[in-house]
Amino acid sequence: MKILWARGESAVGDLVAAMPDGAALAYNSVLTTIRILEQKGYVRHRQEGRAFLYLPCVAEQEAGRSEVRHMMQRFFGNSRERLLLSLLGDDEVTLEELQRLREAIAAAADDRVGEDR
Repeated sequence: MKILWARGESAVGDLVAAMPDGAALAYNSVLTTIRILEQKGYVRHRQEGRAFLYLPCVAEQEAGRSEVRHMMQRFFGNSRERLLLSLLGDDEVTLEELQRLREAIAAAADDRVGEDR
């Protein structure tokens, strides 16, 4: 999807060619993935001659939110708290990341207080 978002409308062969070194996939693997993404509504296609050209239907940020919601529902009982606590329990979280999270939580809390007025 990242390649498709960056390139815009593309044929499967173009997506295969644009894969980063070390992440190359076979044409059929990319085609299968694109078809699954199309079934899920993330991608659509149009035909040009014999080729199908694919383009994203959802913005990158919205797709990310959707996948996080799905993961939260599937693995964390739809609990934001359990998801965040799981992430915070990761030893790889840096002090800088923790500070940005504190700031984001404080800003979100401030926004909610403003809604109650």
